[in-house]
Amino acid sequence: MVVVTGQNKATGRPGDAMSSSDAEDDFQEPATPTATQAEHSLALLPQQFPEVVPLNVGGMHFTTRLSTLRRYEDTMLSAMFSGRHYIPTDTEGRYFIDRDGTFFGDVLNFLRSGDLPPRERVRSVYKEAQYYSIGPLLDSLEDLQPLKGEKVRQAFLGLMPYYKEHLERIVEIAKLRAMQRKARFAKLKVCVFKEEMPITPYECPLFNSLRFERNEGETKLFEHHCEVDVSFGPWEAVADVYDLLHCIVTDLSSRGITVDHQCIGVCDKHLINHYYCKRPIYEFKITWW
Repeated sequence: MVVVTGQNKATGRPGDAMSSSDAEDDFQEPATPTATQAEHSLALLPQQFPEVVPLNVGGMHFTTRLSTLRRYEDTMLSAMFSGRHYIPTDTEGRYFIDRDGTFFGDVLNFLRSGDLPPRERVRSVYKEAQYYSIGPLLDSLEDLQPLKGEKVRQAFLGLMPYYKEHLERIVEIAKLRAMQRKARFAKLKVCVFKEEMPITPYECPLFNSLRFERNEGETKLFEHHCEVDVSFGPWEAVADVYDLLHCIVTDLSSRGITVDHQCIGVCDKHLINHYYCKRPIYEFKITWW
């Protein structure tokens, strides 16, 4: 009888023998974690914060209590310093927030004692309150000027059909004309009218209304488009043409656009019988540099 002995690793049968070297190969000590892996593991652990927190907000240094940052639960700052998120520190051990810190002091003052910024900083602090999702600060700032007035202004502009689109059209037309003429400025005609239909000195609007008593057939006789680049109107509100002109100039100026305007007359287009269009026409001058 012939007896054959040996190991066949390839078969992997339970009855196959295993050498001591094979056993040593199969047993390996756990690898030492790298620095990156260790840092990642630490980031997953709850972060502990001191009672007095040093901060570095975009290069500006602040110091405040941990309870101040956690004053309102549903805010970004409260979530950041809840211990659930890892916040990096700078070389001095200050917790770093990658955000411009110019108005962060105003945010902290509100969290500390409810103090609000002066008028000239309200808009900027409002943007920071939006970024950090501080609802109580947003509500408080909205009751201050100029934000309170802006809410009223936006309510009026909400009555204007395609107001933002018309603003964009003014900018695009002025830009195109200036480029075509290689000019420093461009001019365009803008019609701003409050009433939907022209009137004569013998007509008066209905009491407490801005509309006139005309039937549908008569209304169609007065439909026309003034020969201008952009038209704003009509609308029903107490605010008049000059109020809308102020809004247009304000919104263009807020975009860094230099704009001047003047009334150059009325449309004066004959419509029917003794009716002429008396919508005012304004010349807008957009200066680019």
